[in-house]
Amino acid sequence: MDKPETRRLFFGLEIPDSVKRRLVAIQQPVAGARWQRPDQLHLTLVFLGSVARQRLPDVCDAARNLPVERFDLTVCGLGCFGRPDSPKNLWAGVQPADKLAELHEVLNQRLCMSGFEQEKRPFCPHITLARFKRQRGSVAELLESQEQQPIGTFSVCSVVLFESTPGATGSVYQAIERVPLAGAGRD
Repeated sequence: MDKPETRRLFFGLEIPDSVKRRLVAIQQPVAGARWQRPDQLHLTLVFLGSVARQRLPDVCDAARNLPVERFDLTVCGLGCFGRPDSPKNLWAGVQPADKLAELHEVLNQRLCMSGFEQEKRPFCPHITLARFKRQRGSVAELLESQEQQPIGTFSVCSVVLFESTPGATGSVYQAIERVPLAGAGRD
């Protein structure tokens, strides 16, 4: 069987298992919620969409030698896209947002210089916990109970190029390449 001509790609951060366990523990029955599995939890930095296979080396090259130092990231609090009584997505927040914005901007600029289209949506760093389709239940109580509650902290030492493959139970994300940040591996 031939491999597809394009791959659905994005750059993101991997979430350590210890933080994933705490994020999964937040799950509770909410009408219409399709909770993310632990293997689906990540933070998207730049979404590329469908990329021709022959452009894969250009994508990887754009992320090499990023002038961003490693940093610690704290996952804390919950939020949602849409109204709390009818959400589209439920997500965990992250701090410091300015470090992630810097990483996003540098990566986005490098990809643009390599001929990739710049993302149009404003960057809003988060970890998606649940997606909602129809018959959306309220997440207001959940948001209130987790308001700025620290969930975990981890070191961001690399960015990861992921391939996203749609599946019957949600997308499957596979790491294609991990690119270390400046200072990673030095202590």
